[in-house]
Amino acid sequence: MPMLSNKDISKIFDLTASLIELYDINPFKAKSYATAAYQIKKMDEPLFLMDEKKWPLLSGVGRGLLSKLSELKTTGKLEETEELASKTPKGIIEMMGIHGLGPKKIKIIWKELGVETVGELLYACNENKLVNLSGFGEKTQEKIAKAISFFSLNEGKLRLDSALELIEEAKNWIKKLDKKAQTHTTGMVRRNCEIVDVLEIVLIPSDISLYKDFEQITFLNDDSFILKLNETATINVHVAAPENLGNRLFDTTRGIQFNELKSPDEDYPTELDVFNHLNINFIEPELRDLENILEKAAQNKLPKLIEFEDLKGVLHNHSTWSDGIHSIKEMAEFAQKNNWDYLGISDHSKAAFYANGLSTDRLKEQWKEIDELNSLSSDFKIFKGIESDILFDGNLDYPTEILAGFDFIVASIHSILNMDIAKATQRLITAIENPYTTILGHPTGRLILSREGYPIDHKAVIDACAAANVVIEINANPHRLDLDWRWIDYTLSQNVMLAINPDAHKKQSFFDMKYGIMNARKGGLTSAMTLNALNLNEIDSYFNHRKSMIKS
Repeated sequence: MPMLSNKDISKIFDLTASLIELYDINPFKAKSYATAAYQIKKMDEPLFLMDEKKWPLLSGVGRGLLSKLSELKTTGKLEETEELASKTPKGIIEMMGIHGLGPKKIKIIWKELGVETVGELLYACNENKLVNLSGFGEKTQEKIAKAISFFSLNEGKLRLDSALELIEEAKNWIKKLDKKAQTHTTGMVRRNCEIVDVLEIVLIPSDISLYKDFEQITFLNDDSFILKLNETATINVHVAAPENLGNRLFDTTRGIQFNELKSPDEDYPTELDVFNHLNINFIEPELRDLENILEKAAQNKLPKLIEFEDLKGVLHNHSTWSDGIHSIKEMAEFAQKNNWDYLGISDHSKAAFYANGLSTDRLKEQWKEIDELNSLSSDFKIFKGIESDILFDGNLDYPTEILAGFDFIVASIHSILNMDIAKATQRLITAIENPYTTILGHPTGRLILSREGYPIDHKAVIDACAAANVVIEINANPHRLDLDWRWIDYTLSQNVMLAINPDAHKKQSFFDMKYGIMNARKGGLTSAMTLNALNLNEIDSYFNHRKSMIKS
């Protein structure tokens, strides 16, 4: 039995909490499971690799759940959860994955309308059957219908980070079977698509007969088969030989701008050979969805894409001062180990009370700590930032005299997300026009495959950033990847810089920067237009220049 990851444990505890709430068993018990799920998901160390004697010391995990952890570690499941799930229609459990639809509302829908599937729920919304239910109403019904459509549209799809994990799992499976096999990621994952429909690998086997007698494998023809990893994940495997690897990669990578292009009949071992045959400058896989990329190649205008090594620091990060789980010192030491020259601390502002946002007094205490830490090093600097909430009227959190004390400000929307395009756009533009705004954080607030972003007029927002000399964030969290890569080219055309930020709430979240780089490259970003590709002296000067311009 494979060891459950922290994410797996968290999901089981979350489901248990929802089922307990669904059946009105014990609200305190449900909250206990939900709290533990949240804390376990944030943990760095794999819980089931820890000494069990340390479990009672875990934050958010009450003593009543210790036996449940032992049961999970031993059996891989919880009897309590299995029992509740067995008497719950599958569709009701599926509804728990719909954003904004909690167990209490699901129970009312189930018991009063007899609705037991997501499809039936959408039909009930269309038939106006939810309006008269207690605690619902017309607006709630509209929100649920919209959430169902979003849920259904994205069913069976994967975020890029999840897709990469499954691709790696498939490669490991193949390597155990065929040690001399060569595997290459292809398709949507190779193109760094933020949402993936199909998982694909190109395989050069040492001997194809090794793959013939496995129930996980279904051959479609002599040069392709499907590998079933588990009940929900399948990998399309394209068989190649060393002499035609270039052709297979070219044809299976595809891309919006490449769908009409086919590799030549002649065999080529590399993609570069294929491009040379077609008389096209080599185009990186991630750029093959970008509009006009073939024209840019013909005009020798392909960008030199940013690399991870180009980054000199990270700016949007949280610490224990707000809702992070590591101290500023711990975050800074980890950043230095990653060979970065600076770290921006941008904890939540006071309006974000739910995230322990900083009062003015606590801000001054934090600044004092940062000054003390900076006095210990001359070649690494911690910049004083804040993730200031953009209030409903577009103003930034804190009065002007406090805003003036930061080195930089990330301005983000976190509350009242239900806006039309006019309101959302104006709210952002008002914040952008505030002279203290340095970076516009995660511009649409989207959560990939979970929550649609609020609608904005991207061109108007980007144009406002150009006029105000405001940088736009590419939030590297794989749940966000916001700014969407499709708008990077226009952003660059308006001479607006971008900052790739992890929005890190713990040290390990710095590793999310790889997803930010992947998203940035897909949109054609160069190091020259990336704020945190500036070295320490350059970015220090950049921040100081902005502050001097405000004063003048």
